[in-house]
Amino acid sequence: MKRIELTGMAPGDSLGDRGIWAFQKPGRDVAILAGVQIIVFLALARLEPRFFLIHVYQLIPYVAIVLLIGYGREGWAYIIGPLVSLGWLVLASTAGLLTSAIERFRTLGAFSMDANLVAFLAIVTAAAAVLMTTLCRIHWVKDYARHGRTWRTFFVSLAIVVVYYLVLLRWFWDMIPNA
Repeated sequence: MKRIELTGMAPGDSLGDRGIWAFQKPGRDVAILAGVQIIVFLALARLEPRFFLIHVYQLIPYVAIVLLIGYGREGWAYIIGPLVSLGWLVLASTAGLLTSAIERFRTLGAFSMDANLVAFLAIVTAAAAVLMTTLCRIHWVKDYARHGRTWRTFFVSLAIVVVYYLVLLRWFWDMIPNA
């Protein structure tokens, strides 16, 4: 057996070219962003043990996005990704989480290291949410906008995301002590 057959590379093909090609596969960039979100929410679960279950629950759509892309269902991932990201941005903005994170990040020395890290991770999550929304929209328009059933996919995905956030809000509301 020839060495070329073992590596699966054509003559003249370099590992650098092959590595760049791997990132050009459909949905790979969205899967990487979903992975970043998973890592951030796991770090937040560790930093904020009081909200451990909430942060673990926030992983679910991003794990689903990675699995959808892994199983070749990029169209569903391209619809669910922006809906989940926009939902998180709306909730974080409404709750004042993003403005609080920006204020804490501006005054790094005034708060504890954990509080500063939580603020930084909130900003990273917001940036990843905006980037995921943009990339998913670009992929959707490029690959799936011409196909039929786009509205059906959108409304089913919207219903899933709305139920997801209603459960999250209810769960979070129950965690707040009654005054």
